[in-house]
Amino acid sequence: MADIKRPLPNLKEYDTREFWKGTKQGELKYQKCDDCKTIVFYPRRHCTGCLGNNLSWHIASGKGTVYSYSVVRQSYHPFFRNQIPYAVAWIDLDEGPRLLSNIVGIDDPLHEVSIGQRVEVEWEEHEELSIPLFKPI
Repeated sequence: MADIKRPLPNLKEYDTREFWKGTKQGELKYQKCDDCKTIVFYPRRHCTGCLGNNLSWHIASGKGTVYSYSVVRQSYHPFFRNQIPYAVAWIDLDEGPRLLSNIVGIDDPLHEVSIGQRVEVEWEEHEELSIPLFKPI
C-alpha cells in the first residue's frame, strides 16, 4: 500500500498563493489593510474592515496562544485516520490573526492541550509548500 499523503492546498488559487509561497521559506504571512489597519486572515483581495483593496503582506513571529480546540477521535480521510486522536485548534497569533491548525509534538491531546496555552509554529515540509502546525512552547 502506497503512503497516504496529506491533502494539500491549490497553489494556483489567486488569493492564497502568496501565503503558501511564503510557507516554503518558513514565513507565516498575513495581510493588513494600509487604509484602516484591519488585520486580514485568511488571505483575500479585500479588507474585511473597510472593503478596500489596499492590503500589504506581513510576516508573523509564529508564536501564539490556543484560543479554542477540539480533539478529533474519528476521521474518514485516510491521511487523518492515521493521525487520530489529534487536536485541531484556533491559534491567536501574537500579531493578531487567528488561524486554524493542528497541535503537534504531544502524546495525548486530551490532556496536553489547553485554552490559553502558548504555542509556536512547526513546519511540515512538502515539495512546493509547508504546512504550519503548532507545538507547545
